[in-house]
Amino acid sequence: MAEIKDRENALIMETTKGKVVIELFPDLAPGHVGRIKELAREGAYDGVVFHRVIDGFMAQTGDVKFGNSSKPSFAPARAGTGGSDKPDLKAEFSNANHGRGTCSMARSQNPNSANSQFFICFDDAAFLNRQYTVWGQVIEGMDNVDKIKRGEPVPDPDKIVSLKVAADVK
Repeated sequence: MAEIKDRENALIMETTKGKVVIELFPDLAPGHVGRIKELAREGAYDGVVFHRVIDGFMAQTGDVKFGNSSKPSFAPARAGTGGSDKPDLKAEFSNANHGRGTCSMARSQNPNSANSQFFICFDDAAFLNRQYTVWGQVIEGMDNVDKIKRGEPVPDPDKIVSLKVAADVK
């Protein structure tokens, strides 16, 4: 297992393809890291599908409103259009590169519209640099991310089984 330096700033994500460990960057994106941890601690991401997965680019998830397969509000055709009931976040763009394993927030055309959705890059996506908020990096389990079913939308999508802050996992 990858060494987790700071358990309060790491996530353990169990997916239908296996475990993924993400190191968080609170110095780079404090608001976004805070939101991800808040939603994780509420269990909001548990059961949420990977609704948009583009080979060679990224796997997107995090629609806690329409993308949660365990809730009555689950609407596969609308997955990717919702967020949480919390306010949108102000952009925290940086010079961090969108490389393989980078975790970044999804948003609409409005730079300050990130809420709960995020994506994990399969390969280098430097064209996203300084336009999307990087908040973390996969440090273990990228091979499991690579196994996530592709599609836009994804038929019978893979999902987050659970997403927890490492400090909360005994």
